[in-house]
Amino acid sequence: MKKTTILFFVFCTFLQLTTAQEFVKIEKKEFEKGGADAKMAWDAVKEGDDNFEKGRVYYPAALNAYVKAYKYNPNNPELNYKLGIVYLFSPEKDKSLELLKKVFDAKPTLAPDIKFFLARSYHLNLDFENAKKMYRSFMSDLTPKEYEKQRPGLEKFMQECDYGTELVKNKERVFLDNLGPNVNSGQPDYSPLISADQAVLIFTSRREETTGGLINPLDNMYFEDIYISRRAGKEWTKAENMGKMLNTKNNDAAVGLSPDGTKLFIFNGAEAGGDLYFSELKGNIWSEPEKLRKTINTEFHESSASISFDGKSLFFVSDRTGNSFGGHDIYVSKHDEKSRWDEPINLGSNINTPYDEEGVFVHPDNRTLYFSSKGHNSMGGYDIFKSTRDKTGKWGKPVNLGYPINTPDDEVFFSMAANGKHAYFSTSRAGGYGSRDVYRITFLGPEKPTLLSNEDNLIASVAEPIKETPVIEEQIILETIRLTLVKGIVTDAITNKPLEADIEIVDLQTNTMLSQLKANSETGSFVAPLPSGKNYALTVKMGDGYLFHSENFNIAETTDYAEVSKTIKLQPVNIGASIVLNNVFFASGKSDLNPESYSELDRFIPILQSNPAMVIEISGHTDNVGSEVSNKKLSEDRAKAVVAYLVSKGVGAAQLKAVGYGFAQPKADNKTEEGRKLNRRVEAKILKKA
Repeated sequence: MKKTTILFFVFCTFLQLTTAQEFVKIEKKEFEKGGADAKMAWDAVKEGDDNFEKGRVYYPAALNAYVKAYKYNPNNPELNYKLGIVYLFSPEKDKSLELLKKVFDAKPTLAPDIKFFLARSYHLNLDFENAKKMYRSFMSDLTPKEYEKQRPGLEKFMQECDYGTELVKNKERVFLDNLGPNVNSGQPDYSPLISADQAVLIFTSRREETTGGLINPLDNMYFEDIYISRRAGKEWTKAENMGKMLNTKNNDAAVGLSPDGTKLFIFNGAEAGGDLYFSELKGNIWSEPEKLRKTINTEFHESSASISFDGKSLFFVSDRTGNSFGGHDIYVSKHDEKSRWDEPINLGSNINTPYDEEGVFVHPDNRTLYFSSKGHNSMGGYDIFKSTRDKTGKWGKPVNLGYPINTPDDEVFFSMAANGKHAYFSTSRAGGYGSRDVYRITFLGPEKPTLLSNEDNLIASVAEPIKETPVIEEQIILETIRLTLVKGIVTDAITNKPLEADIEIVDLQTNTMLSQLKANSETGSFVAPLPSGKNYALTVKMGDGYLFHSENFNIAETTDYAEVSKTIKLQPVNIGASIVLNNVFFASGKSDLNPESYSELDRFIPILQSNPAMVIEISGHTDNVGSEVSNKKLSEDRAKAVVAYLVSKGVGAAQLKAVGYGFAQPKADNKTEEGRKLNRRVEAKILKKA
């Protein structure tokens, strides 16, 4: 059985271009003086060599040993060469550069690949010009056969240096904050997944307390487990292992999360090349992961996944052959008429490159795609990119998120919060807790002009000039997010008990169901992302025992990001219970039903038909603009129009009573437009039940 990890596939693919790892021997005679200290140092050298020769996955162990030896003899070129290489694969890459420069200056012919590793160290430490010089020097030393074999990779490195020069020159205005010891550990922590409202963080870690407590022989680290942390104010709670339902004794990695935080996609490397599984949150229990169908999982390697806001499109990464552009590509699969994942489509050459793509994430705005790639204008390794979908559905040219988000190292597994201001990703940076940590990005946007304070200007006009103190205007967001995030809690109107209600979101213009959600059975909470540019009906229902509740969100295409909180109390079906039909519409001053009203009214039909003894009052209400007489007539005519529609759909006329109240029963102050809008409404009230 294979025990593949998502970490191994993504981070253990460094292109070592030397024809073979040159064995450089550290002589024992360099560690013979000093008695017990010398013996301890030599034992550390042997331990380091043993791990160094096993390959990259054992470099952390080699690093610990070589550091001990270095304290005894910091001037041994052979030790510094090896220590410089293992530092190159650690967060402390600056130490690699210091050591390899020292070796090259003292002994430039120590190993045939010293120039290559020095070039890599310059590259990873952002010294792009010296990196290019050393890459070229290394290439000039190659035999013609080696040159032809290694030229493409080395030329790509040099091109990455050119991209890096431009990206670093135009540094992005962001804050990068390590999420701290409550989330990160001394082991690799990565693949952060965030709910749209940033309430929940799920990620993957290689900790000692992994389920089963075993070490994976493939990379000499503990098996992957999935962890969860919750936001408490400005802090994150102590991360908890998500338990045996999700975590097995093998590798389990979280790779995708729905915007509402209730649908989790998991990478399991135990079968084939690695497959995707799905789990759903029910109350406070996650369901047993189920393997996705064969249209998604193949004999190849399927890794990260991201589901669209409506749950109807699944973006994922695979290295399947056929229509691939090379390496791992991003695909999308859509639900067919039976809600099964259809045959996936490659996103095409605008997104995918001859190199690897990984860590796909589709934003809840349904038009922005984030992913990591070794291609495009990466400055090295995986860089994070963004592509925006136009109105025709075509994905635009990917844009590098820039430095310091991206570096010449690997930046991958990126999740953007709904507000567009914060994102989360895993990276290897100096000063972290482990080899990879989870960080939060805060986007600040372009800097506004520096201004002098008014007080400084006044003083300068009457006295000697003083030192200017820059005053920066309030930061602005990087870009406009076209999205409204609805956060709600559903309870019983009488008992206040949380209800596991169904939430349906309908496009009123086309009368089509866009998405279906469920409120959490333990808390009654739900999160519903609504991309700008549609007129939405959001309906909450619980079945026969309750009246439904509706909300209208008519969101213009140019509407910026907003959050709306709703406490929804569902009315049990009792005499006197009433609801506002928020998605029944009329033209101003008219009583003809707009077609957008049909979806709302159709929900009443099964309630009345299954309860033939029930009688409902349909009441019309207006604002106070105009005379009392005209408003009373208009409200009555509108109520009659609703009744007529329901009767035309088979509801008994005796079950319905139309009443017009004009502006006699306002719900809000008529002095404001918002208040008048709330007062213009149609209500339904139960007068009689069986």
